[in-house]
Amino acid sequence: MGPLEGLKILDASQIMAGPYCTMVLSDLGADVTKIEKTNGGDDSRQMGPYVNGESTCFFQINRNKKSIVLNLKSQKGKEVFYKLTKESDVVVENFRNGVTESLGIDYETLKKKNPGIIYCSISGYGATGPNSKKGGFDLVAQGFTGLMSMTGEKGRPPMKSGIAVYDIGAGITACYSILAAYINKLKTGKGQFVDISLADIGLPWFTWEAAAYFANRTIPNPTGHRHRVSAPYQSVKTKDGYMMIGCANQKTWENFASNVLEKEDWIKDPRFVSNLLRNQNVEELEKEIELILMEKNTSHWIKLCEKFGVPAGPINNFEEALKEEQYKERDMIEEIEHPILGKMKMIGIPTKFSDTPGKIRSSPPLLGEHTHEILRGIGYKEKEIQDMKNQGTVETYNKE
Repeated sequence: MGPLEGLKILDASQIMAGPYCTMVLSDLGADVTKIEKTNGGDDSRQMGPYVNGESTCFFQINRNKKSIVLNLKSQKGKEVFYKLTKESDVVVENFRNGVTESLGIDYETLKKKNPGIIYCSISGYGATGPNSKKGGFDLVAQGFTGLMSMTGEKGRPPMKSGIAVYDIGAGITACYSILAAYINKLKTGKGQFVDISLADIGLPWFTWEAAAYFANRTIPNPTGHRHRVSAPYQSVKTKDGYMMIGCANQKTWENFASNVLEKEDWIKDPRFVSNLLRNQNVEELEKEIELILMEKNTSHWIKLCEKFGVPAGPINNFEEALKEEQYKERDMIEEIEHPILGKMKMIGIPTKFSDTPGKIRSSPPLLGEHTHEILRGIGYKEKEIQDMKNQGTVETYNKE
């Protein structure tokens, strides 16, 4: 039994940010009904790679959900949506601003149907501001917030993050915002509108950059493989590759210099005596460190760093990361059975509860797999369901 058992969520989102949010909540026990559009459903179903014709992209972030295919442009489709809203605690959507109003499923409309509804809208720029009507995507947000201007190597073109950091970040922000609103609802009985913007959610992450800018108007530049403030806190070259070291305070630096590198004289070296000076002389410091590290393999140096309490680790590719015993021990890679994909692995649940652990209860739904079940659950008779199907209001999964 997950900690969120009993929480009912109507998920009208697609692609990544919204579905990631609702997957996290469903992992923790929430009951999620996924609304998918006719003619293909969630757009991520059209994203490869495919196995037996099914999208593995959709597979990775839609477990523990039920799928109903619903034409929200039809009056009958709206009626179904309204009935589902009355039985839900939360609605999540990530339409471009203005679309929900035109469909008649916006917050102002739905709160009349269910005054206690928590309505979470995820968009590129939020519900207000001069950019609110613009569409927004992860890469656009990475450029807009300044992230790409400070990512990569100095003198090189702007670089994006290796993952969709703002999509996932928006999903995570939406999760804790929904839960905060739900706690407030438990106290007051009132629902509310939760406005999540990709352009907003990443800005508070720029802590060191904001500290420097608001103090002396320093505009952050790319720092590549190095940390912006601490040194050495970066990747370094060894005999057989690269590794990460993290000397985030003076004691760790002194342990690294004297015990790992056996360069105790560096502790009093005028260039390296403080973190500020090490940062200012990081080019020289890096060259000096790598001259020593390139004498032996990565594994040797990591063991030595661990012995003396210096944070260090390998730089894995994705396959190497997935093979780490740490992830195996913590069930971070799970294998489940899917009716079309067969046995397929997915990323596990990162939150570990002692009493109410999360659980992968079901594989991601087939398109319209639960349409019939959901409609029967809210009172529709067989003839009504067949009529809606004939009219194109709903679609049910066809095993053929």
